Amino acid sequence: MVTALPRTTGRRTVLTAIAALVALGPALWWLFSMGGTPSPGGRVTLATGVPTGVYARYGELLKQDLAHDLPDVDLRLTRSEGSIDNLRQLVAGRAEFTIATADAVATYKIRGERGADRLRACARLYDDYMQLVVPKKSAVRSTKDLRRLRVGVGADGSGVQLITRRLLEAAGLDFDKDITPVRVGIDRMPKLLERGKLDAFFWSGGLPTTAVQHLAQHFPVRLVQLGDLSQALHRQGERTRHYRAAVMPADAYPLAQDGEAVKTIAVANLLVTLDREDAALTEGITRTVINSRDWIGREVHAAQKVDLRTAVFTDPLELHEGARRYYVSVKP
Repeated sequence: MVTALPRTTGRRTVLTAIAALVALGPALWWLFSMGGTPSPGGRVTLATGVPTGVYARYGELLKQDLAHDLPDVDLRLTRSEGSIDNLRQLVAGRAEFTIATADAVATYKIRGERGADRLRACARLYDDYMQLVVPKKSAVRSTKDLRRLRVGVGADGSGVQLITRRLLEAAGLDFDKDITPVRVGIDRMPKLLERGKLDAFFWSGGLPTTAVQHLAQHFPVRLVQLGDLSQALHRQGERTRHYRAAVMPADAYPLAQDGEAVKTIAVANLLVTLDREDAALTEGITRTVINSRDWIGREVHAAQKVDLRTAVFTDPLELHEGARRYYVSVKP
């Protein structure tokens, strides 16, 4: 025989259920906002760059923020020689996310390299500025003056070397014949310049780059303008359309600029992944990249340029579906 519950008990049960739903409200909202899926987790690798470059420091700080925002994600950082090397690591499965300059991505696609059609973007980050560094007493005043000199050009597979080759071409110099190219990265070039084993070096990075900043603090150096190459650079056609004329402000490297702004060339950095990457993970990482701008920007000043309004402009790559989902969710 089934006995009916008293009316008051039934009412209490209903009220208890309602209270439980109210308590669970935030958690339920989060689940539905993430498409009903649990927080992403597992080991994820981000390919960055050489230890003393901006990519590496940006990755270290982003890892700290992700530990808070996505606690189930174990982000590992791996070094590389730069943008082209980063893309190859990504496609080879040695990384799930990476940073690369827009010109390097375009070159990778133009060459039809492995997996180029599967590359997708999460966000446009900050701009890299091309920097030509020489000893303060050097006679070099433009790229044309590098003829017959020993020049640090960036490691093979780096975005630095990619741009350097194009700048030398714009200046009428042959990379292999008119200079002595020293194929090393920013982790080695400052020391070589200081020891007199280099006459100059090129670097492409956010402002300021710590390695250049530290060099200027104990060894007198000067930044050489690159603005005179802007028109000749763009005459090279499609492969150089991602470069823009820019100015390094006078306070970027106060000890190396004598209070003067320096004309140069800039190119955007992109956070890149593959089309197969999990959408929830990509959405979460994109959210952290945008939200961490101010905090990371206190140490990596270039990161202050990360902006929600420009982050979606990721030419030459389409947005990953997870990143697109994030931008739609925050659209006013």
